Amino acid sequence: MTELAKSAQGPDAATATTAAAANNTAEPAPARITQWGEIRHRFMANKLAVVGLVLVTLLFIVAAAAPLIATHDPYAQNLANTLQEPSGDHWFGTDALGRDQFSRIIYGSRIAVIVGLASIFLACVIGCILGALSGYFGKAVDSVIMRIADIFFAFPLLIGAIVIILVMGRGVLPVIVSLAVFSWATVARLLRSSILSVREMDYVTAAKALGASTTRIITRHIMPNSIAAVMSYVSFSVGTAVVAEASLSFLGIGVSPEVPEWGNMISAGKDSLGVSDFLWVYPSSAIVLTVLGFVFVGDGLRDALDPKLR
Repeated sequence: MTELAKSAQGPDAATATTAAAANNTAEPAPARITQWGEIRHRFMANKLAVVGLVLVTLLFIVAAAAPLIATHDPYAQNLANTLQEPSGDHWFGTDALGRDQFSRIIYGSRIAVIVGLASIFLACVIGCILGALSGYFGKAVDSVIMRIADIFFAFPLLIGAIVIILVMGRGVLPVIVSLAVFSWATVARLLRSSILSVREMDYVTAAKALGASTTRIITRHIMPNSIAAVMSYVSFSVGTAVVAEASLSFLGIGVSPEVPEWGNMISAGKDSLGVSDFLWVYPSSAIVLTVLGFVFVGDGLRDALDPKLR
């Protein structure tokens, strides 16, 4: 009866039935892969980048939850319990003033995150503005900005930072400002190089022909397509800022000595080298893991954003 019914409905109905059956058995269309989805896939395929992302994520969690993770008050002194070896009560031992090393390292992650992110953010704001102006306008503007950048390139990072801190005084804010002042030039030069190639693209020329303002061209067309090199540099620079901040504190010109900070802890432990090595090994390990995390993430971002560099 079914076959007779199909025959009675005519050839058009039979064709439609066949097409419907074919559509039901056809494979679904593949999902569209966006540009950011492809970048994320390339990043997650890099095992070292994933390891770095885990380390950086743990650093942020530890810094945010420091009061919950720390087992003691990082400032509390106990002169009857000085230079104690690592134990169940003091996991990383105690320093010369009886302060808990584990708690001080946990709270030290806050200084590392604040100084690292704030200094590089400030450097990126200054560098991106000046780099965009230099790359887009060129000629006299480019020459002036790049010559100013060359002046800052002439100063080693730590030497320049020491000069600013000696003028402003010790503290977290002077360290942030000093590191930012001597880091923006690299951001500006990277962005300028990218913009010099992007500004000649057809879509930029079309935007100019349509009467788009300079601000719109820079912010909507040039910057989004030139920022890739800066993004990977930022991750590397956070690690550099963490090391520079710890170095300044180690030299005695960073944050105050009583503040729980990794450089201060290493400086306090250097006199016990070979005797109480736990005083400097644990904060040094924290710095190494932090820097490795940001370096691995930076490598992953560089490869994901520009696969030709691999």
